Amino acid sequence: MDQIGFEAPNPPAAAGVLERIRHGAGDLSEAMSKVADQVLADPEAAARATIMDLAEISGTSPGTITRFCRHLGYDGYAALRVAIATETGRASARLETGWDVNIGREIAPSDPLDRVLKQLITIDAAMLRDTVDTLDLEAVERVASRVCDARRVDVYGVGTSATVARELQMGFYRTGVAAWVWTEVHDALASAALLGGHDVAVAVSLSGSTAEVVEMLSEADSRGAFTVALTGDPDSAIAEIADVCLVSATTRTGHRADLLASRHSALLVADLVHIAVAQRNFPDALEALESRARAVVGHRPTRQPRHGTS
Repeated sequence: MDQIGFEAPNPPAAAGVLERIRHGAGDLSEAMSKVADQVLADPEAAARATIMDLAEISGTSPGTITRFCRHLGYDGYAALRVAIATETGRASARLETGWDVNIGREIAPSDPLDRVLKQLITIDAAMLRDTVDTLDLEAVERVASRVCDARRVDVYGVGTSATVARELQMGFYRTGVAAWVWTEVHDALASAALLGGHDVAVAVSLSGSTAEVVEMLSEADSRGAFTVALTGDPDSAIAEIADVCLVSATTRTGHRADLLASRHSALLVADLVHIAVAQRNFPDALEALESRARAVVGHRPTRQPRHGTS
């Protein structure tokens, strides 16, 4: 299965390291978890600290720090420090330009709208950037190729993830791909049961553990369809089923603003996938778009000149 995992075969990009640590925290040993907690609690201090300093303040040892770095895909602590410093440097730059919102804080009822707006855009920008930094573009290309060759495409999602699923299906549909979206488990299972080796099934679940969506994708997989997971958790149940996993950034604080931003980062991945499909199938996609435009042109009101103008 192609997916973004916590253990990377090559050193990952500098930006996005903190998000990778958050996602992989559950897979760490007790000692390495202490290191992760310390880095996430004060990343700027971690970027300044020596390996001995970090070992002391996290209550571990230099050997544990080294294992933690290698688990992340870095050769050693020096490379990890550079990655953290790069990411926190960008965050500091945002603070200096007025983006002084505490991302981890829930929006309060008494907050003025200008602060709420900054809170929302800061969280959105951070998650979108993390998605860009960590998304496996080769996996996106593989999905686009299979969708272009598919007899039909099923897209599954429930709850918040259904919004993303609908947008993805509509993107496929507009460009001439035979795609359906299913947000109710009985209908989805009935459709999945009719899929085969020439079909593609895409399941959207931000948590990766929604039981209904896991069941939908499992049914499609059992019928031989090429399966794709779009999720915020690369180690989730849905990711284990899928042939390809596309990971969008997310947080697990439960704050409403964070949940909205998680959906936006998933929408970014969905948009990239359907555009990649349109690029591969450009003549047919263009014809489909033009045909749709001609079909509805009679329902678009013409703009009337303003009174008194020539």
